[in-house]
Amino acid sequence: MKKQTRREFIHMSAAGLTAVGLSNSNMKAQAGAPNMELVEITIAELQSKMRTGELSAVKLVERYTERIRQIDPKIRSVVEINPDALRIAEKLDRERKSGKIRSAMHGIPVLIKDNIDTADDMKTTAGSLALLDAPVPTRDAFVVERLRKAGAVILGKTNLSEWANFRSTKSVSGWSGRGGQTNNPYILDKNPCGSSSGTGAAVSANLAAVGIGTETNGSIICPALRCGIVGIKPTLGLVSRSGIIPIAETQDTAGPMARNVSDAATLLGIMIGHDKRDPITAASKNGQKDYTKFLDKNGLKGARIGVARQFIDSKNALSKLAEQNLQILKDLGAVLIDVNFPIVQGFNDMQREVLLYEFKQGLNKYLAGRGARYKTLADLIKFNEDNKEKEMPIFAQELFLEAEKRGETTKDAYITALTTIKKTTREDAIDAAVTKERLDAICSPTNGATWSMAAIAGYPYITVPSDFIDGLPSGMAFFGPAFSEASLIKYAYAFEQATKKREAPKFLPKSA
Repeated sequence: MKKQTRREFIHMSAAGLTAVGLSNSNMKAQAGAPNMELVEITIAELQSKMRTGELSAVKLVERYTERIRQIDPKIRSVVEINPDALRIAEKLDRERKSGKIRSAMHGIPVLIKDNIDTADDMKTTAGSLALLDAPVPTRDAFVVERLRKAGAVILGKTNLSEWANFRSTKSVSGWSGRGGQTNNPYILDKNPCGSSSGTGAAVSANLAAVGIGTETNGSIICPALRCGIVGIKPTLGLVSRSGIIPIAETQDTAGPMARNVSDAATLLGIMIGHDKRDPITAASKNGQKDYTKFLDKNGLKGARIGVARQFIDSKNALSKLAEQNLQILKDLGAVLIDVNFPIVQGFNDMQREVLLYEFKQGLNKYLAGRGARYKTLADLIKFNEDNKEKEMPIFAQELFLEAEKRGETTKDAYITALTTIKKTTREDAIDAAVTKERLDAICSPTNGATWSMAAIAGYPYITVPSDFIDGLPSGMAFFGPAFSEASLIKYAYAFEQATKKREAPKFLPKSA
C-alpha cells in the first residue's frame, strides 16, 4: 500500500470540521449507525477478534477513522488523523500473521493529546496557532516511543484547552485556537472540562480504543469525570514527561484515559518506564509493569479506605449519591474511616505562584529546543496580541502575562511556596491520614478539592464513572500515597464491576 502523505482530516476553528475523502480504496463506510461494533468494545475483545481474523489493525484504523468522520463533527474532539496510521497497521498485521505479538496493545488504535510530541507528519501545537507551522519534533515523546514499541497505532491527535488550560484565568475548557470548542458528548453545549478535553470526549464517544491525556491539576481527571470514563493520574515520576509541552515540572504527568479500568490498567503498564531524558523516572525503573494482575472483583474486601467526607457537600445532589456509593464500598467488604485534611490560608495563591514560575522556565526551554519561530513565552504573548481575532476571541492571556513577570526558580518566593504546598499535601494530608489510620487508600466523589490535593502532592488518583446528575456523568475517586497505583486500580475495578455505571453517550441535542 502506498504511504499516505497528506492530511486527511482536520478541524478548522472558524468553519468547524472539514473532512475530506479517505484515500484508501478499501475504506468500508457503513450506512446508518457508524460502526456500532466498536461501541464500548474493550482491548481484550479487540485482541480476541484480531486473533480469529474477524478484525485486523487495518480494519480498526479504517473503522475508527470512519466513525470519527461521521460522529466527530458534533463533538470536535479530533484535530488530526495520522496519515501513517494505515501503513503502521499493515506492518503490525504482517507481524501478527508471522506470530509476533508485541503486547496487549498490538494493533490497538490510540488517540493522543496535541501537546505530546510525535516525530512524524502530524503537528504538535498545544492547540495554539503559533505552533501550527513549527518544525515537526525531532523525536517522539517517551510515552509515544513506548506506545509504538508496544505495537499501538497512533491514530491521531486530540484537541485540548489551549496551552493545557494555562493561558487565561477566564478560559473555556476544551477551546483552542487550532481546534475550536470541543463539546461534551453527553450534552453537546456543555464543555468536557479540563485540558485533556479532546481525549476524554473522543474516548467516551468510542472514537478510539483508548487515549492519552496529560495533567498538571485535574486535566486528566476532570474530563474523565465529565465524559463518563476512567482516568488515571499517575504518581509523579512513574511516566516520563520528555517530549510533552510543559506547565509545571513538579506536577506534570501523562496518563491513560479509557472506558473501563481494565483498559486503563493495560495502557498504564505500557506507558511507564525509566527515561534518561526525565531523571525523575528513575523511581519507576524497577516498578510494576503489569497492572492488569490487580483487576480483582473482590479487591475491596478487608481494605481500609479513608473517606474525605469534608469535601462532600450535604446540600447538593452529589451528597445522596456519594452516600450510596460509600455503602457499596461497605457491601464489598471495605472498612471505611472518615479522614480530614488541613486547610491552609493562602494555599491557592502559593500553588498558583509555583505554576507561574515553572511554566515560564519550562516552556522557554521546550520552545528553544523545538526550533519554532516563536522561541519564548514573550514571543507567544506578542503572537497572541497580533492575532487576537483568532487566538483571543473569547478569553485573553492573563496567566501568560503573569508568568512572564516571574524570574528563575531559584527565587525565595518560589522555593518557599513550593516547599509549603508539597509539605501540606504530602506530609500533613495524604501521608498523615494513611499513617494515622493505617489506610490502604482514600476515596471521595471525584471533585476538584481531592484531585488538586493529589496533583500538587504528585500522588496517584483514579476516577471511575458512578452515575449521572442532570444528564452528565459523576465519578467515584480513589487516591493515595506515592506509587500506590496497583492498590487504587484494584479498588477502582472492584467498585466498577459492582456498579457498572458507564454508559455510552447518545449525542444529545443542545439543551434549551
